[in-house]
Order: sequence, then C-alpha cells, then structure tokens
Amino acid sequence: MTDKSQEEIKAERYKARQQKVKAAVDEKIAAATDSKGLLLVVTGNGKGKSTAGFGMIARSVGHGLKAGVVQFIKGTWDCGERNLLEQHGVPFYVMATGFTWETQDKTADTEAAQAVWQDAKKLLADPTVDVVLLDEMTYMLTYGYIDLDEVIEALNDRPEMQHVIITGRACHRRIVELADTVSEVQSTKHAFQSGIKVQKGIDW
Repeated sequence: MTDKSQEEIKAERYKARQQKVKAAVDEKIAAATDSKGLLLVVTGNGKGKSTAGFGMIARSVGHGLKAGVVQFIKGTWDCGERNLLEQHGVPFYVMATGFTWETQDKTADTEAAQAVWQDAKKLLADPTVDVVLLDEMTYMLTYGYIDLDEVIEALNDRPEMQHVIITGRACHRRIVELADTVSEVQSTKHAFQSGIKVQKGIDW
C-alpha cells in the first residue's frame, strides 16, 4: 500500500471540513420551521440600498408574487426599475417632489409624503399583495413627515404573510427593533466623491 500524496491528504481534509459545514447548515435549515411575512430594512450610508430593495421586488415578481412599490424622495428622476417593473404589472406610488434640499418647502413635502403614505397604507392592508417596497421611507420619519407610531401600527397590522422592505439612511431604532432582517450598507469609496457624475443604469 502506497503512502498518500500531499494532494490526496489535502483533499480528504477539505472534504471533512466541508462535511462539518454541511452538517451545521443542514441543522440550521431543519430548525427553521416558522413561516411569516418578513420586515426587512436596508439602511446605512453606502450606495445600494434602493438597489437591494428593487432586487428583492424583481426576484419576487420572477417567482410570480404580487408586489407594490412606494417611492419617497426620488420621484422626479427617470427610474430604470420603474420602467422595467411596471411592464410586469408592479404598481408604483411616487412622492414625485425630488430631494428635500431641492424643494426647500417642508409644508409641500409633508403634504406629498402624507398623500403617498395613504397609498402605502392601502398596500399594507391588502392581503393580495405579497411584497411591498417602501423606498427611502426612513427620511420621512427622520423629517417628521409621517408619524412613526402610525407606521409601526400599519406594519404590525399588515397581512400575516406580507413581506415589507424599507430602505434609506438612519433607520429609526424602533423600526430596526421591529425588523426581522436588517442590513447596513457602508461606503468605502463612491465615484461621485471623486467628481464623477451619476451614471444611467448604475445610479438611476
């Protein structure tokens, strides 16, 4: 019987390690028996929060689920995600005032936020809607345009199996505490900070 080569020994050790990993993963999968509508938050200062939210909407639609999108803040820009998803029957409810530092009108911004929040509440009360994206909603709470208690009540009272995605910077701690999954996106580098303008298909 010949001695095993170093490559064979490495291969056996690798296989043993992966078998342990698989056993641990299988155990976690077997223990995950609950099924419920999830509240997901994508927050932080980095680029990609809305992108992640729209990615989940696209994934849901690809699986035949019914989705709805409420957009705060960015409503005056052409939106590639909207151009695509509306073709697949996803309704969009858009605040359409643009960035708050451009409008500089808190009364008008509050009224616009309240108007689109009424559409959001209808989605959150509709048992036929599987997934709702509340894009950039965190700013509405930070600026006081929408009442935090009212938002939490709507989230708690939504249909049992409805998933909700909230995006935006500085998500309120009460929403974070309520959420099932929270991801924080941090910026290491951003092209805009180097004087590069926003790019169609990448930034909007």
